[in-house]
Amino acid sequence: MTQPIIKIDNLTKSYKQKLAIDHLNIQVNQGEIYGMVGPNGAGKSTTIECILGTKKKDAGTIEVLGMDPIVDRKKVFQEVGVQFQSSFYPDRIKVYEMCELISSLYPNTQSWEEMLTKFNLGDKKNQMVASLSGGEQQKLSVILALPHKPKVVFLDELTTGLDPSARRVVWKFLKSLKQLGLTIFLTSHYMDEVHFLCDRMSIIDKGQIIITDTPDEVVRKSGKTNLEDAYLEFIEEEQRDEITMGTI
Repeated sequence: MTQPIIKIDNLTKSYKQKLAIDHLNIQVNQGEIYGMVGPNGAGKSTTIECILGTKKKDAGTIEVLGMDPIVDRKKVFQEVGVQFQSSFYPDRIKVYEMCELISSLYPNTQSWEEMLTKFNLGDKKNQMVASLSGGEQQKLSVILALPHKPKVVFLDELTTGLDPSARRVVWKFLKSLKQLGLTIFLTSHYMDEVHFLCDRMSIIDKGQIIITDTPDEVVRKSGKTNLEDAYLEFIEEEQRDEITMGTI
């Protein structure tokens, strides 16, 4: 039986009286790629931050690999990789120095040089990180989430800023990682990316899950013919329901 890697029950988080996450329930299984999509401000990044324990939840329970991400923070971070939507690098640091720095934080690592090559950054290792294009920096941020061979990795809008060819390179690499047993939790605004990569997905809006299913089933249940139209249908239906109920 497939084991859940991430279990979230009734997760709730507010900022100054504004409800960001509203009794969220999620289960991510071992070895799957799970995607969360929704409008800006829907709660995607806050969800990841609460799962990792970098934001303190108001209520609910969270387990990552059977551990509490706040109580067992050190153990959790030895087993997970994280690529945040915005990455900040020290001034005047070269690509290889950044890779060596991150790798030095873990006792067992894989070759960052091989990963640079797979992401077509092998010839950039002696360049300053600041001199990389936005897309190249984004690929580097993915590499820096993986040196310690994590069991689960969180990718927040991982291909933002990449051209179509570079996005495909990243997709193929993530598929190869899944085949090795890695569990991936990602957020994205690209429905073609979600459809290609994800075993299951959730649409979230205003901190609540609207639907969770396979991408194909989300399309089928929407009555549309593609995932982008299905996504828009569910979001707009949620807004219509709120108008009818007088909540907006």
